[in-house]
Amino acid sequence: MKLETFFEKFDQFADAPDAVAKMRELVLELGVKGKLVAQDNRDESASLLLERTKAERARLIAARKIKSRTSVPVEDDERPFELPANWAWARLLDVGHELGQKVPDMRFTYIDVGGIDSDKGRISERVEVLEPGDAPSRARKLVNRGTVIYSTVRPYLLNIAIIDQDFDSEPIASTAFGILHPFESINNRYLFYWLRSTPFTAYVQAGMKGMAYPAINDEKFYSGPIALPPLAEQKRIVAKVDELMALCDRLEVQQQGRDTRRAALARASLARFADAPTPANLNFLFHKSYDISPADLRKSILTLAVQGKLVPQDPNDEPAEKLFAKIQTERAQQEAKGACKVAKTPPPIQRSEEPFKLPVEWKWVRLRSLVFTLGDGLHGTPEYLEGADCYFINGNNLIDGRIVIKPHTKTVSLPQAEKHRKPLTMNTVLVSINGTLGSVAFYNNENVILGKSACYFNLASLMDKHFVRRVIESPYFVHYAEKNATGSTIRNLGLKAMNYFPLPLPPLAEQRRIVAKVDQFMALVDELENHLAASRATAKHLLEALVAELTAAGTPSRRGDA
Repeated sequence: MKLETFFEKFDQFADAPDAVAKMRELVLELGVKGKLVAQDNRDESASLLLERTKAERARLIAARKIKSRTSVPVEDDERPFELPANWAWARLLDVGHELGQKVPDMRFTYIDVGGIDSDKGRISERVEVLEPGDAPSRARKLVNRGTVIYSTVRPYLLNIAIIDQDFDSEPIASTAFGILHPFESINNRYLFYWLRSTPFTAYVQAGMKGMAYPAINDEKFYSGPIALPPLAEQKRIVAKVDELMALCDRLEVQQQGRDTRRAALARASLARFADAPTPANLNFLFHKSYDISPADLRKSILTLAVQGKLVPQDPNDEPAEKLFAKIQTERAQQEAKGACKVAKTPPPIQRSEEPFKLPVEWKWVRLRSLVFTLGDGLHGTPEYLEGADCYFINGNNLIDGRIVIKPHTKTVSLPQAEKHRKPLTMNTVLVSINGTLGSVAFYNNENVILGKSACYFNLASLMDKHFVRRVIESPYFVHYAEKNATGSTIRNLGLKAMNYFPLPLPPLAEQRRIVAKVDQFMALVDELENHLAASRATAKHLLEALVAELTAAGTPSRRGDA
């Protein structure tokens, strides 16, 4: 298959993750492996080219213009692929050199890593002109027009650029860069493309050190291998890569335009469904012309549910006002029995707290008025006992309505469990109130004790816990939790905010209808999510197959044969 055919098939794998990025990566890989343009046996070989660069380096060292570095041949185990005839393996120090260092002694243009436009491979407009007294300690490395600079700090970000202009004030780069000023027979754009290619990136990743700011040192950088074509072929490769990268840019713009149109259609369909959540309008959410994020669909469904717009109201339902009165009677009876603590009556909900208008038979109530007990977990650390039967869980164990015991969930002894156990029942709802706010689970007789990042409340028997779960999972509660949480790094929702949470209360019969409808719609969203995942997987596999076919193909035909 030809590369042109690959580009023509773009629509077939456009939904694959990072499709255009994969195409750019493929173009570079084919280019530096000699599979992008034809070889010409009339070109001067790369080995002769390297003889000239070796002589040029020796002259510069003798003149004390550059640092002396030892170059050793690239061994077989360092060569990631076979080269075409007339190519040669070399080290970066064989094809380019440093320009020296200095402490700024006059006004200068400072090129730091932040001044790189990595997508375009050039210096951005964010570079600063500084006075010597303001020079950072890292401002040391000299550069010139034509120099290739490579950030050796976090190199996976590919902050690589060619100095393609003259500056009014002398340019000085940060010591975070490796400097490669190409010898006369080396094309700087070919160098640039090699430094961005998969083979060199793999070399760098294998040699990085450090955790917070992984980097490679200068010696490792200049010892890096490079697959070097003849100069004439370097130029042909660069021209072809430039052409195909421009085509990738156009495809990316087309893809962005398509995604923008799809997003507009998706928003319109969501709005239509929100205005009238009927099965007919639901079908528009699954239209083949666009993709709606399953996460957005779930948010939309839950928003409609808590606002009373998902199912029709039934005038025969007992109003929420009467349901609320029955719940208060039940709570008073439990308090009188001593089955739960006497709770202070929460203040009435003010009109300013009502974020949306409820249906006629609904009622705004505070969560505390619907529960017998509301509390959080242990504010400390229990005595762990490896292999015990009782698990110490936190908010991150509450997933999709269930308590999930993870591989590293710690366990405690029976005495510890009895000491810290909370009064959980089959009508208990658990909620994450620290970090990820609003994850919900039901208690189902699991042998657990709670940590402080989870709270629990025991609902009155006349409340449908599945409805309450959906309210807690809705964007309405998440917004309330974010608004009332404290802490900047890790958000924490206090028990007072949980107690005072204004909950939209429907009639009990409608709660059950809402839960059934939400479950039905969520099952459809799950199907959509599986379909989208399968579609993207198919596109990904097609892309991988086409890439494998192209990269496994032989080099283009040779020109210049007699």
